[in-house]
Amino acid sequence: MVVGDTVWIYPTYAAKGERLFYAFSSKDLVHWEKTGPVLNFADVTWIGDDGRKDHGAWAPGVVVKGGRFYFYYAVGNQEVTPSRIGVAVGQGPAGPFLDSGKALVTGKRDVFEAIDPMVFIDPKDGKAYLYAGGSQGARLRVYELNDDMVSIAREVKVETPKEFTEGAFLHERGGIYYLSYSHGRWRDASYSVHYATGTSPLGPFTYRGAILMSDDHHKGPGHHSFFRNPISGRWYIAYHRFDNETGPGPYSGRRWVAVDIVEFGADGLIKPVLMTDTVTSDSFGDPQP
Repeated sequence: MVVGDTVWIYPTYAAKGERLFYAFSSKDLVHWEKTGPVLNFADVTWIGDDGRKDHGAWAPGVVVKGGRFYFYYAVGNQEVTPSRIGVAVGQGPAGPFLDSGKALVTGKRDVFEAIDPMVFIDPKDGKAYLYAGGSQGARLRVYELNDDMVSIAREVKVETPKEFTEGAFLHERGGIYYLSYSHGRWRDASYSVHYATGTSPLGPFTYRGAILMSDDHHKGPGHHSFFRNPISGRWYIAYHRFDNETGPGPYSGRRWVAVDIVEFGADGLIKPVLMTDTVTSDSFGDPQP
């Protein structure tokens, strides 16, 4: 997300055995500063209510409303007890974020995995929608949030789009709503980003194809987000991938966060993204005289 003159990225990032989240920020996409932890599972009282000793801290998403920052995150995994989504609140993009005190959404075994939360606020009417789900069951679910942003008003029925696996993201440009998401297995070359478009945040959505796919040097790109420089108007996609791997996988080891430029056609459709190994410098501050 972009806040003022700064880009903020909230990845799944922790040393082995840690269950916490950090934030990374930059004013130019070149130099990055690590902040945190911005949320620690040790401070979230309800996580152990399922009787399980260890949980995964996954895939946060942040949105700002009314001057407050809402940090949505997944508590995994689904193999033993259902996954859950929590939400914490902070006064700025660097947190710290204070948990709301209860799970916002709970999964159901073999039906719905409550992971990969992302919240979109519709600029047309101010309504906020939580997009979540995937992997086990590969089902997308959408919820309208109450004004407090920490409780559910209702679930909205949205058709799971073609090639959906997980990692939904929604953004709007020129009146077109872009629902993008990951497809395939996260550890192999099938992992990729696809998208569909609609005229509202709830669809109906028309499938448009893939925009990020493995190439000879970069494998399994996925779980992305879009953001825009309000000064230059340039759009970007942030995502993770395996680098310097060969073959179809499965791969092991770390994945890297990458940021690449996004281009749109005259018809508003997203052009396939070229994955690069270069850093594009871009100022997010006030235009220079």
